[in-house]
Amino acid sequence: MTATIQNSRQAFRRTSTVFAALTMAAGAVGSLAGSASAQSAMPAFPVTVAPPLAKHIKTWDEFPGRFEAVARVELRPRVSGYVEKVHFTEGALVKQGDLLFTLDKRPFQIAVDAAKAEVARTQAQVIFAKADLERASPLVETKVLSEQVFEQRKSSLGVAEAQVLAAQAQLHSAELNLEWAEVRAPISGRVSDKKIDVGNLVLGGQVNSTLMATIVTVDPIHFVFDTSEADYLRYARLRQSGALPSSRLAPNPVRIKLGDETTWAHEGVMDFIDNSFNQRSGTIRGRAVLPNKDDILSPGIFARISVYGGDIDALLVPDAAIVSDQAHKILYTVNADNVIVATPVTLGQLYEGLRVVRSGLKPDDRVVIEGVANPAIRPGTKVAPTQGTIQPPQTAAATKGSTAEK
Repeated sequence: MTATIQNSRQAFRRTSTVFAALTMAAGAVGSLAGSASAQSAMPAFPVTVAPPLAKHIKTWDEFPGRFEAVARVELRPRVSGYVEKVHFTEGALVKQGDLLFTLDKRPFQIAVDAAKAEVARTQAQVIFAKADLERASPLVETKVLSEQVFEQRKSSLGVAEAQVLAAQAQLHSAELNLEWAEVRAPISGRVSDKKIDVGNLVLGGQVNSTLMATIVTVDPIHFVFDTSEADYLRYARLRQSGALPSSRLAPNPVRIKLGDETTWAHEGVMDFIDNSFNQRSGTIRGRAVLPNKDDILSPGIFARISVYGGDIDALLVPDAAIVSDQAHKILYTVNADNVIVATPVTLGQLYEGLRVVRSGLKPDDRVVIEGVANPAIRPGTKVAPTQGTIQPPQTAAATKGSTAEK
């Protein structure tokens, strides 16, 4: 009897435990259902949308590069000698023809004096030979002097005249060497530091001559950069279509920005495209020329160049609307059901503070321009869009200021 009562109690306890577990499970299911219902009932996130700004603009392509002097000269002596004096300030601007170095002139002056003496000697021989020939002329007519002797005297006169010409040439050479003892600037520009000091011997001539200094031109200045095969082909297609003349034939405009500048402060034109691609880098070299009146640009400085790439009908969006997804750029657009869609795009230059979208966007797309920073805004999110407009920052600021005044 006692055993029967204990078995009944254990069965009752098991039944109670199962009932409690079922009750808790039912409560949890109800709670989840309520949570899902609440989540589905959450309000849509507010965002501001606008179609991209369509505008006909000039396109510019950016490339890195560096400045180079239009002309660079290594100053080397044409004659050998000892440096007697240096006439320039290192790093200063010099003009063509300015005296930079003076070599010891005494050996060259001696050579000039000797050459002058030789000219005088040969001229005296010519005078004597002429007089001798004049005396022999009547003697030949009277047969007192043979024709052979007369021809010999005539030949002597010709030899003497030739010796005069040779002596004069030697004098000109000696005078030229004396002139070259003064080393002058062959071009106008900025001179480097001196590579040789006073008292040193410099070697002249065409081989193994001594480097004394260098001079680089200042104004104008070149800017050299490399472009890829894809860019080259795109410009070639524009030339074929007549949309853009070749930079080999026309001075297409360029703009240059230095490392510490925020605007394209320097303007120039294209003046050279290389005749072949570099086989190692797969790029082709281009060159622009621009004025350097204020002497702020110097050979070797790195900068960025913006090359005119023709006119296009572009779609513009603010940079704040652009989202980065690993290696891609994305714009959030809103479809007809007011759901966020990730739209991959290819971007271009900045124009009046707005970014050019080269591909991936349609003129009637609704781009999210405000609310992108909200972490809840993701592809597939339901939103409540408010219609806005895209304007260049300057125009938007002017409009806001005008509204504030009212």
